[in-house]
Amino acid sequence: MVRKNASTLLTDETATKFQVFTRANITKTPEWERLPEEIRESVMTVSTVLPFRVNRYVMDELIDWNNVPADPMFQLTFPQRGMLSEEHYERMLPLVRGDAPKAEIDEAANQIRLELNPHPAGQLTHNVPTVDGEEIPGVQHKYRETALFFPSSGQTCHAYCTFCFRWAQFVGMNDLKFASREASQMRRYLEAHPEITDVLITGGDPMVMKAKVFAAIVDEIIKVETVRTVRIGTKSVAYWPHRFVTDADADEMLQQFERIAEAGKHVAIMGHYNHPVELSTDIAEEAVRRIRSAGGNIRMQSPIIRHINDDPRAWAQLWRRGTQLGCIPYYMFVERDTGAQRYFELPLVRAWEIFREAYQRLPGTARTVRGPSMSCFPGKCHILGVTEVGGQKAFILEYLQARDPSLVRQPFFAKYDETATWYDDLKPLTERDAKFFSYPEPAGGVGLTVDREEVSVESN
Repeated sequence: MVRKNASTLLTDETATKFQVFTRANITKTPEWERLPEEIRESVMTVSTVLPFRVNRYVMDELIDWNNVPADPMFQLTFPQRGMLSEEHYERMLPLVRGDAPKAEIDEAANQIRLELNPHPAGQLTHNVPTVDGEEIPGVQHKYRETALFFPSSGQTCHAYCTFCFRWAQFVGMNDLKFASREASQMRRYLEAHPEITDVLITGGDPMVMKAKVFAAIVDEIIKVETVRTVRIGTKSVAYWPHRFVTDADADEMLQQFERIAEAGKHVAIMGHYNHPVELSTDIAEEAVRRIRSAGGNIRMQSPIIRHINDDPRAWAQLWRRGTQLGCIPYYMFVERDTGAQRYFELPLVRAWEIFREAYQRLPGTARTVRGPSMSCFPGKCHILGVTEVGGQKAFILEYLQARDPSLVRQPFFAKYDETATWYDDLKPLTERDAKFFSYPEPAGGVGLTVDREEVSVESN
């Protein structure tokens, strides 16, 4: 039970008050003056298109200002020029330099945003379920056992990751945003679909919500008997661990985790940790301890990202330290085909080599991690390695999760391509492998429609 008074844990570090900086006020910080003019101009230009938000804790405790701009945490939170193509950058730069009206900047930025594949892998077209013939806003159902819920009050973060594949949630274009104010509608869908055992509360970051608001969502979910696991996707464990230690309602939030556990559900905190420095502070460790004492299990996941963690030593250090604290190494993902992918992507073969080398450095207790995995349209495509088949070099692949569950854990092959950075770059090695790249939609997978107490199947 979480009953320890967080005030007893206060130190100079943990006493930091939450203070956020965006494009509007970053120029007022002393750190801004330390940046060369070309970097400042890049930040101001790129942030007209892609979201920018950082907080004082990240700036004080995680960024090494003596190593800027190469510092991984600076790259992780401050926009870089290479995140836009030259054509897009040159389109925005004159507007920024000329101090153009906001409406003119927004119009140009919105045009670029629509060119950046804002909702990859069928998020808008294939993952949104319906109730009584109407789409449920703020809910996605891609895999049979798992549904995602996007509460409207959780559609921001304590700071934004520059690589974020959900960047479209934060740029003010409502047509690109997932959000729901009706947890009861989600509950109705869950009750009509007993195959859904896991609910992922995501965003944004649901941990930006006040505990009382989060409690109302918990009220709805724990009523559904067939839900076994409540997942909470959050970066707050790394960017604002104070949420679980010294925030005014930190204890109350942890009590919600206790309520979920006491209802017989598994509490899975999907902790987004991108670099070992995020576990280097006392308060980050204390947050882990308090979450675990409330019945939460923290699973560590991140994409492999150029400029930030494309080093096997960083991954091994992160997973070893996390395991020591009681976290579970879970996934290494491949950077998705959206937003600033071009700046962050790595060849798939290099991602696999980094994973393999990091994995070789781990004790067995940390070898729970899987990867590299691509969350592409068909499912989570796992890169198992590189081999030769019939004299041809090939990638060995499998789906860890799929729209069509029958494809899960069936090994298949793709032609080796040393330049491929994403699933869509790959080609089947043989005719037998073709079904894993192009196949009919499942007849009984997801996309289920609730209609007058009956459940019918819609292919999506």
